[in-house]
Amino acid sequence: MNPRLILGLALTLLGVVAMVYQEFSYTTEETILQVGALKATAEVENSIAIPEVLGICAIVIGLLLIVLNAWKK
Repeated sequence: MNPRLILGLALTLLGVVAMVYQEFSYTTEETILQVGALKATAEVENSIAIPEVLGICAIVIGLLLIVLNAWKK
C-alpha cells in the first residue's frame, strides 16, 4: 500500500471520528487538602472540545490524498 493512501484513509477516519465525538473527556486526581501525612484527593473530569473545522479539514485533506493516489496510478 502506498503511504499516501494510508495517510489519506487515516485522516479521513480521524476526521469522521472528530465530527462524531465533538469532545473527549479525561479524569485527573487533584489534591484538595494536605495536612502532614493526611491527604484528601478528588477525581476531576476535564473535557476538551474538538473544533468542527478541524474534523472537516481532516476529511477534506484525507479524501484529497486518496483521490491523488488513485489519479497517479
